[in-house]
Amino acid sequence: MAVGVFDSGLGGLTVLDAVSKRLPDVPFVYFADSAHAPYGVRDADDIYELTTAAVERLWDAGCDLVILACNTASAAALRRMQENWIPPGKRVLGVFVPLIEALTERQWGDNSPPREVGVQHVALFATPATVSSRAFQRELAFRAIGVDVEAQACGGLVDAIEEGDMILAEALVRSHVDALKRKMPKPDAAILGCTHYPLLQEVFQDALGADVSVYSQANLVAESLADYLKRHPHMLGPGTEARFLTTGNPAKVSGHATRFLRRQITFEPA
Repeated sequence: MAVGVFDSGLGGLTVLDAVSKRLPDVPFVYFADSAHAPYGVRDADDIYELTTAAVERLWDAGCDLVILACNTASAAALRRMQENWIPPGKRVLGVFVPLIEALTERQWGDNSPPREVGVQHVALFATPATVSSRAFQRELAFRAIGVDVEAQACGGLVDAIEEGDMILAEALVRSHVDALKRKMPKPDAAILGCTHYPLLQEVFQDALGADVSVYSQANLVAESLADYLKRHPHMLGPGTEARFLTTGNPAKVSGHATRFLRRQITFEPA
């Protein structure tokens, strides 16, 4: 019974790979809105319209539960969707929640006052739209005090990854880390706030230094989803087969996806 995984492009494959390994008996339907990627340079209304259209397509594919494996969509659209758009019997979850839980060491439903946590200086690497939304800082402030967050908008990085230009992507990572360090010389932790970025996690770690804890979301989301489905098994939809859908060129997207995951991935038109 299928669960949907959505991203503006191929970054969400890092999440798909982790949740598939954690939940091998669950078929996942992956939707890449490659025709409109990247989302990180779009305004909030545009992101909302594109995200809701993609989620509706995944509902049509038999996925009552959809994971927004896209930080930009989670930051710019999810709260609005949850407030007035998602119908009864459907659920849409984002990728911020497991990350905030890990960073603050407290469950999302814990409504006790904010308290001090183990890290005080956090570097956030994300798309321009995620940075401008301040969603990460807002959710963190509800749960933690005394945490200084310095955000770095990583312009151009998603485009380079989507095009498979990993030489340019590595150069951009090092440039963005240098820019962040000029503002925050010694971060305790770094958040890879885009699901594309774990494809370059080793580069981020090398540029930041071994003493910086680097948080990426794939495994955190996988554990969170496994726990959610244990508590809400009825949210498994009626879909029964794994599929890969894209609004872009299926052959081109399939080629890039196959290279990223190192196994054959075949996309079909959405």
